This record gives sequence, structure tokens and C-alpha cells, in this order.
Amino acid sequence: MDRSTHRVVIVGGGTAGWLAACSLAAKQPSLSVTLVEAPDIPTIGVGEGTWPTMRQTLATIGISEAEFLRECDAAFKQGSRFDGWVDGTLGDSYLHPFTAPPSGEMSELLAAWQVGDHDVPFAAAMTPQHAICSRHLAPRQRAMPDYAGALNYGYHLDAGKFAALLMRHATERLGVTLIADEVIGVISTPEGDIEALELKGREALEGDLFIDCSGQAAILIGGHFGIDWIDHSNVSFNDRALAVQVPVKAGSPVASQTIGTAHEAGWLWDIGLPTRRGIGCVYSARFISDERAEQILFDHVRTHVPGADLSTLRPRKLAFKTGHRAQFWHRNCLAIGLSAGFIEPLEASAIVLIELSLRALTDNFPKRRSAMDIIGARFNSLFHYRWARILEFLKLHYVLSRREDPYWRAQRAPETLPPQLAENLTLWQDQPPSSWDLPYVDEMFPAASQQYVLYGMGFAPPPSETGPSPQALARLAEVSQRARALTSSLPANRDYFTAAEAQARAHASPREFAKP
Repeated sequence: MDRSTHRVVIVGGGTAGWLAACSLAAKQPSLSVTLVEAPDIPTIGVGEGTWPTMRQTLATIGISEAEFLRECDAAFKQGSRFDGWVDGTLGDSYLHPFTAPPSGEMSELLAAWQVGDHDVPFAAAMTPQHAICSRHLAPRQRAMPDYAGALNYGYHLDAGKFAALLMRHATERLGVTLIADEVIGVISTPEGDIEALELKGREALEGDLFIDCSGQAAILIGGHFGIDWIDHSNVSFNDRALAVQVPVKAGSPVASQTIGTAHEAGWLWDIGLPTRRGIGCVYSARFISDERAEQILFDHVRTHVPGADLSTLRPRKLAFKTGHRAQFWHRNCLAIGLSAGFIEPLEASAIVLIELSLRALTDNFPKRRSAMDIIGARFNSLFHYRWARILEFLKLHYVLSRREDPYWRAQRAPETLPPQLAENLTLWQDQPPSSWDLPYVDEMFPAASQQYVLYGMGFAPPPSETGPSPQALARLAEVSQRARALTSSLPANRDYFTAAEAQARAHASPREFAKP
């Protein structure tokens, strides 16, 4: 029987589950959307950085930017800075910003950059965002409309508070039903679809489409259907993280970018929010012990957060598998988030993958069961492509390093390189990365991203046969001029959030004002 798809059941909350609930309810309002979440399941919270896609996502589901920033203790993210990744010496740092280089042939822009001041980093020459980030400035004025900016930007956020905001929005404004219960079994149809979920505390829950957002447990896609896991630990070595939250002093600067600092067997993230910094040590258990990783983490906090009370910090240990499912959509079940896969938190690919998965689902929602296999096959093909590109892009950050620790030497071993990355590195000796290498319209990491990492890491640009064109020189001069204009007009991040908080308090009711 070719039944209609009316009832969507989501297993698991967190960022993936509640974003799924909000997206489906907002874009497919005729659906019945139910989310089942076991009580007292903590949010993993590894992904505290987003891509600029989050602005469209929030606008689509109907959350204002002011509410999001306030409720999630959020800040602006304008890119990622990488310290110590090339050789670990003083001054080893580059930026991967969210604003693309000027329009025009990259070969000509590279020639113009090379004849200029040799001390100017590639990102500084190509976008004013480098200057904005170095001064801890916001990408927008407070008077601008929601989600508009002078420069492209995403966010840093508190993952637990974000999930709570999405839950309130879904249940109170979008009509999503929350069932606080534990899934203890699955009832199948004779054909092999999921017919219903057996719950611990109530009757079975029927549905037409089931979305697995149960994290690494992968209750449906893995536990029930047994879809194979494709392991990529031979390419991406990191499988552990230690995370802490460090309070910040009132009035201290709020960083405009995620800071990733290389260490002997991995890297540390440092994410600034208005009230705290989230700091974590990502590492490979094959190369260092948990105890050594904790020492590296505490040394970083001691050095970079003066006055931090280390005795109060209790690192949370996270262990993760590196890879993804052989299929993400199987029969009437779709895995989104950690249940679909994970490849370390570098470049914040986890949350954007959730967003892209939901966009593919909601824009091509299967109205009938007969359409589900067709759309599912297309989904699987697209996301196999995306996981492959993620793996290659993250590996690019390691393979160009000149660090001599055993971990970093192993990262450069030819047998650990994905074949397409190896081909591209050969090609990029003669021509810069372009859309010919990454042809999809909505590439997660387009040519501009490859360029920022490639030339930030010191990869030699292809030699110019003609020298820089006047047009290319003019475009770089315009970048420099715009950088000066923006640094004099944009507010500091801290000033932006202080003014926003003051305005919110001024307009709050006495009861709201009294909330802790």
C-alpha cells in the first residue's frame, strides 16, 4: 500500500533532534511531528561553532537573531584561526575567514598578493575580515536587520542552551509534540519498514517517517537496521576530546573566530562566548594518553586565560568514532547528526551537516512511501559526496604541516591521504583551487576555503607568467581600503553584547528582569 507521509517521529533531542523538529514543523506545517527524548540525556555539546548557514536556518524556523544571541549566550564567529599548525614557531598563525576573496581570477589575485608586502598574510590581503577578527570586532551594527551583516558570519553558542531554545520554540510555537520516554524496541512492518516504536512508559508510537537523532547510540539506523559503519580513522586520527568551560572577566574581549592551536598530538579549540570560554583538547589516543592530554589542556588554560582557577575545572571526556554510515537513509528511517557519522570537530562541520541534511529533507519531502526510496537514494548519494569532501578538507589542515612530532609525521604519510586530495595537491601546484575542483553549487568547503587553508599553510602559489594585472592590484587595494573603513565603524564584540543586554533589560518586565 502506497501510504501518505503524515507522521514524523524523531528519536533524540539535542541540536540535531530539535533542529529537525523545528525545520519540519516550520517548512512542512501539515505534518504531525513528535520527538521522543529519554529524560536526563545530556547534550554532547562538541559543536559550539556554526557556519553562516545558521542565519538562514534560524530565520526559516522563525527565531529572531536577538532572541538567539540572548538565550544561547551566543557570539559571532567570522572564521577559524589556526595557531602553530605549520611549524609551531612564533608567529605561525593563519585565518580561514567566512568572507570570500574578491571576484576575479585567483591566479591574478595571487600574483598581485605576491608583489605586495611579503609580510601580509593571504587572508589579510584577500578580505577585510582578517582586520576585523584581529581587533575583536563584530561583523554587523546593532541597527542592521536580523541576520544582515557587513561581513559574512556564523555563531559561537552554548550547545545546551541552544537545544533548550529550540525545544521551547518547537513545542510552544510550532506545535511539535514532546514525549519524554525511552525507546526500548521497534515494531516492523512485513516489508521491513519501521511501523512503531516501543516505549518504556507508554503505548507504542506509530509513524510514517522516523528520524534517528539518537547520537552515537544510533538506535534505529545502527541498532535496529544494522547499517554498516565506514571507518575513516586511517585518515583522521583524532578520537578523543577533553572539554572545560572557563569563566571570563567582565569587560574582557570576545574573540571573533574559533582559535585552533596545534599541539604534539592534535589541537585545542578556544571558543569565546560573552560569559565564558569553551576550551577543549582534541587528540588521538594512539599517540598520547588521557593524562598527557589533560596536562596540555591545563597548560593552555593557564597560559591563555590569566587568572583562571584551574582547581575548579573538571574536564569532560568525550570519545568518538571517526566515520559515517554506509547509508544515511534506509527504508523509512533517516539518520541525522552523530547517528549518521562524525569526523572530529575541526571546522565545525557537525552542525552544518545537520542543517544541510534537513534542507535536503524538507525541500524534497517524500509525500508518499513510494517516493521515499527515490529521495533516499538521492540523499545517500549526495551525502556520501559531502562526507568525502569533509574528510579531504580536514586532512588538508594536517598534510601541509612541517611539525616533526610523531603524530604530525604520521598525518603526512602518503597512504593516509584520500586519493582525490592527493590529486588536487598535485594539480594545485600549477593552478589555484577553483570550482572545477569542487563543482557543486552548495559545496560545504568551496574553492575559497581551500585557498585560505592552502596558502595560509604556506603552499607555494603557482608562478605567474604575466605578473599581476592592474585590475587585480586594484581589487586588493579596495580590500585594504574597506578594511580601514570597517575597523573604524564596526563595534567591538563586547560592546555589541553589552549594549544588547542593556536594551533587553530596559524592555523586560520586572519578573523577567529578576530571572537569574
